[in-house]
Amino acid sequence: MGAPSGCPESEGPAGFLGVSRSLSGRRWRERPADPAVTRDHQARLGLPEPLARALASRGIAGDAGDAFLRPTLKALFPDPSSFADMDLAANILLDGLTADRPMVVFADYDVDGATSAAQLVRWFRYMGKALPIYVPDRLTEGYGPSPAAFRRLRAEGAELVVTVDCGAAAHDAVAAAGEIGLEVVVIDHHLMRQAPAGATSPGAAALVNPNRPDCGSGQGVLAAAGVTFVLLAALNREARARGLFADRPEPDIRQWLDLAALGAICDVTQLVGFNRAMTTHGLRVMSAWNNPGLAALMQVAGARMDAAGVFEAGFILGPRINAGGRIGRSDLGARLLATDDPQEAAELARQLDGLNAERKVVERAIVEEATLAIERDSNFDPSAPAVVVAQEGWHPGVIGIVASRLRERYRKPVVVIGLDRAVDIGRGSARSHPGVDLGGAILAAFDEGLLLTGGGHAMAAGLTLRPSAVPDLRAFLCQRLASQMSDAAANEAVDIDALVAPGAARGVLSDFAALAPFGPGNPEPMFAIADVRSERPMALRGGHVRATLTDAAGGKLKAVAWRAGDSDVGRRLMAGGGSLHVAGKLRRDDWNGRDSVQLEIEDVADNRRVAPTAG
Repeated sequence: MGAPSGCPESEGPAGFLGVSRSLSGRRWRERPADPAVTRDHQARLGLPEPLARALASRGIAGDAGDAFLRPTLKALFPDPSSFADMDLAANILLDGLTADRPMVVFADYDVDGATSAAQLVRWFRYMGKALPIYVPDRLTEGYGPSPAAFRRLRAEGAELVVTVDCGAAAHDAVAAAGEIGLEVVVIDHHLMRQAPAGATSPGAAALVNPNRPDCGSGQGVLAAAGVTFVLLAALNREARARGLFADRPEPDIRQWLDLAALGAICDVTQLVGFNRAMTTHGLRVMSAWNNPGLAALMQVAGARMDAAGVFEAGFILGPRINAGGRIGRSDLGARLLATDDPQEAAELARQLDGLNAERKVVERAIVEEATLAIERDSNFDPSAPAVVVAQEGWHPGVIGIVASRLRERYRKPVVVIGLDRAVDIGRGSARSHPGVDLGGAILAAFDEGLLLTGGGHAMAAGLTLRPSAVPDLRAFLCQRLASQMSDAAANEAVDIDALVAPGAARGVLSDFAALAPFGPGNPEPMFAIADVRSERPMALRGGHVRATLTDAAGGKLKAVAWRAGDSDVGRRLMAGGGSLHVAGKLRRDDWNGRDSVQLEIEDVADNRRVAPTAG
């Protein structure tokens, strides 16, 4: 295995830089790459060796390197007709448009639902038809369509409903809609338990979902926002065939790529193939900040409105858009993204920013309560493959984030359940550990009769159950996930892309930006810094630790370890001194107008405790 430039034989049996067990208990390893492919990338693309090696380590063959670094929609856009029911859906929606039927967009309450709804609203607005948006309330209505919601929409005059980011598993609701004369088109991407009855879900006029067992598109990694973007292409094509653009220009759907990219990033989809191309170009569209809602959110957050990346989408925009569905009005995010009125956008952004601040307070309280419950009660077994924790009164809009925080802490799948004993219901969110298919286990638990509802993806899922079923669910998940978690734990490591000197961090960050955008399928590069001291450590509010990393040559690099204050990593940084090996991700640091670079620390190894490297 090739070593990083300037560090021959940097990985032996003990691990990269000799780290076989870091302070977080993990082995460090150089991300594996074929040396021949690395050399091919260097020769073809003129890349520095570390960058060429990182490209090879992501499974990109030599002849595919240029397409990966410069993906184009023209080359990768799928034929809309390859999606089951896509042409049918486009025809139904255009029939509704030309007949001026009362139509409603029914969206999920997260970013993916909001971005999907906003795309449809904007396309139909361009065509002269206003589409109202309906988003169910997380607390009173739960996830997805329900017979009651459909009856309400029908009573208000709706004849056609388009569900986005939901509906594929809502068989009862869709069937009920058919009984009351409400036509339903489903646009979704969630896993489905079984093939739909016939060509569609019972009662659905059309069901577009790349994860339908009978869909041949090969685009199962798309978020609903990506599926919706392909639907816009199908609508354009069918409208063109019908002559609907005779008196107006055809809408350029690329103007809405920012919404498709935002949905893809915030739903943590694999950024490969068409999804990568769509997200790459969508971030460029976003960087112009022409969408009034996105611009207003950046302004209220005090963020710089320059080039947009995964950070801006996932950590500035996404949490604020989600805040309405978590603890406020569920439709605020979709309305924000769909509006063209700057004043309305500013007011909605202000509300969402305030709700996001409230969400953080609620989240911290539940994390503390859940941690106490786990470590105080018999619930926690260090050898158990999963953690299931439940308590009365936990806000269902926040438990998903809490599950993510606990997953980071315990490094195993976590299910957090808020109980409402007054109605005998528990609502849960689950977050998984890499290599463990928690979504499949939740579906299996539903099939076993342990859950009232359940579904999701390999890495995230939602569920409802009776409070009395919590112990049985815990036992079921621990039994089902034991072998997967054992394999995942055995393979758990920090994969290093390159060794970096503190003084060279800015140039390395610039070089590796060519691999962006990052996400599942294209992990953000992980860098190692060897033999540094932790200087001027400082504990920050929220349990974060900040320090300056300094090497023997005097090179310095600012660093931060998020939520590490009560961990071995945080305690070692606070102790100061050296000699440490540090692994993390390089990020721009433009806070308060700075133009700098910092390392977001993933792991630390005490050099005095690692095996010596060959030299």
